[in-house]
Amino acid sequence: MRIMGLDLSMSCTGVAFPDDSTAVIKPRGAGDRRLLSIEERMTAAVRVARPDLVLIEDDPGVFRGASAKVIPMVHATVRLVLMRSGVPFVLVNTKTLKLYATGTGTADKASMELAALTYAGREFPGDKGGDQCDAWWLRAAGHAAYGEPVVRVPEPHLDALRAVAWPAVGPSAPVFVPRPAKPKRRRRVAA
Repeated sequence: MRIMGLDLSMSCTGVAFPDDSTAVIKPRGAGDRRLLSIEERMTAAVRVARPDLVLIEDDPGVFRGASAKVIPMVHATVRLVLMRSGVPFVLVNTKTLKLYATGTGTADKASMELAALTYAGREFPGDKGGDQCDAWWLRAAGHAAYGEPVVRVPEPHLDALRAVAWPAVGPSAPVFVPRPAKPKRRRRVAA
């Protein structure tokens, strides 16, 4: 299965390609004009990579200031590129990705990079290595979810993948299905 991972940002998007290579997309221009560059570069990346599925680190919705306005615009731009290209995508919660990679949902970029080095011998050089690393972990999570692991992580880390709503993609069905919701207990109301 050809899986691509994306760690989206207005200034530097991390990309993990189906061939296991990684890169960053740094848009040209200033202000909202960077969205045009992101659309153009992402369209080219999708055309070349030909992914069957793209995993996107979800916008956690906790941004403040300018980021609260910018990140959703980047997400919308990339999602439109994927929809126009007919490529299905999955949103992966930041905490879920960190749990899968490191075993803790509050891991920082350095911990994610250390986990990639520890479990896969993988390094991401440069000042934007963390963005590539997150994208690489997204791709790895997708492969694990469809029974094609590209990295071995401790068994408890895999349970994090049950939090994602994995779609069937062509003949490929996910091996991790979401946990059923726990039934809510009814409170007795005193009459």
